[in-house]
Amino acid sequence: MRGRKCGERLILDLSKPSIARMYDFLLGGTDNYAVDRETCEALLAMAPSTRELALVNRAFLVRSVRYLARECGVRHFLDHGSGLPTRPNVHQVAQDVDPSSQVVYIDKDPVVYAHGRGMLAEDPHTTAVLNADIRHTDRIFESPEVRRLVADGRPVAALFVSVLHCVPSSDEPWDLVRRVAERLPAGSYLVISHLASDDAELRVRITDFMADVTDDRWGEVRSTKEVARFFDGFELLEADRPDEVSSWRPDSDLAPRQRSKEWVNYGGVARIGRPSAPEPG
Repeated sequence: MRGRKCGERLILDLSKPSIARMYDFLLGGTDNYAVDRETCEALLAMAPSTRELALVNRAFLVRSVRYLARECGVRHFLDHGSGLPTRPNVHQVAQDVDPSSQVVYIDKDPVVYAHGRGMLAEDPHTTAVLNADIRHTDRIFESPEVRRLVADGRPVAALFVSVLHCVPSSDEPWDLVRRVAERLPAGSYLVISHLASDDAELRVRITDFMADVTDDRWGEVRSTKEVARFFDGFELLEADRPDEVSSWRPDSDLAPRQRSKEWVNYGGVARIGRPSAPEPG
């Protein structure tokens, strides 16, 4: 999404689609415009399962946050590339387990930030929105919102749900995840899902299409092997390997499924190991 602020007003450039608004449309939301819907229809023509893929991904986000809050005792969440608010939001899922749970949402889209600030009315003491590019790790962790989140040393869940494919390989998204992991307290967690396909032709076609319609505000669809690299050195939970995310602790047989799988959201949940004890000197 392109936009600029004029005084207190946000002036939108609706000549290009917004990835956040496209995702909102695919989930059945209303915070989208004709350019977003038209782009989604073109994407659906290339990959007909894209709407189901979005629903599957959202269900995975909800399940993973609930699991980490309920089963692992996580009370702090850092949501990278949070997108437009979609109920239930991360803080609603986590606070259903423990009302004291805290969430910081991070997104560079000015409309996401504006919507997120409105959402803070629910509980500004436990929820914050940071207008930042997820690649700017230093700026994010130096912000008062995130410093407060990690200050007590309790585990934090860093969410990268359907966002790392927006980071080009030239910006080393694998290094980005490791930089974040290194900043988190020991025993923290990663939640990652990523658009992936093992059809090389499809990867190129969709990557080129999205780069074109967003003025290169896009990364790339990657192979499942490339996505699995994000988990190197971390302990996967509830799975032996990353997988298509609808297979991760499904609630029931009625959970969303893709009719076809020309591309998938691939990923999982992992624990960040504690540092090794120093050798006796």
